[in-house]
Amino acid sequence: MALDKIGIAKRIAQELRDGYYVNLGIGIPTLVANYVPEEINVEFQSENGVLGMGPFPFEGEEDADLINAGKQTITTLDGAVFFDSAASFAMIRGKHVQLTVLGAMEVSEKGDIANWKIPGKMVKGMGGAMDLVASADNIIVAMMHTNKKNESKLLKKCSLPLTGVGCVKKIVTDLAVIEVTDNGFKLIERAPGVTVKDIQNATEGKLIITGDIPEMIL
Repeated sequence: MALDKIGIAKRIAQELRDGYYVNLGIGIPTLVANYVPEEINVEFQSENGVLGMGPFPFEGEEDADLINAGKQTITTLDGAVFFDSAASFAMIRGKHVQLTVLGAMEVSEKGDIANWKIPGKMVKGMGGAMDLVASADNIIVAMMHTNKKNESKLLKKCSLPLTGVGCVKKIVTDLAVIEVTDNGFKLIERAPGVTVKDIQNATEGKLIITGDIPEMIL
């Protein structure tokens, strides 16, 4: 059974490490803050000048004045700080963010990412994605494996305008956990009930499969 958005967020939360400063993109990445393992402490950052974001708010609990760089409502934890975007981008460009979690429309087998523009269509906004992909050492993408037309979003080559080149390290989709290697996509885990064949059929780019592929544990 393919994961929903919450399942993807739960799996990405397993990648967090104690003491990390983490930037969360809009959409699915924002949900990661709701599933931080109890034994670790991390600081979530948004490039519009928020450090110390908390769990994504439930419907009815939103504060319309408290938003991230993608204009999603957020919460903050005790001790959170607010500062100008210049300081926030200095934190990003100065490589003080250990992990960035981004959404994407497309990712190529070489680790290129397209997540900011669809020609001819209005897109909500890219926030600081171009700065993040240029500066972060560890980028994980949260995305659906295929689009609404059931076409693969894990491609040999991105068709949309690129946000970054060769920057994505890992992808967590509704079907699988995939690492980006020099030789293409490497299948690491599969969603519960999803077969390797399902993942192969949904992946246009080169997919490396070695040995038995375990199911994710959420």
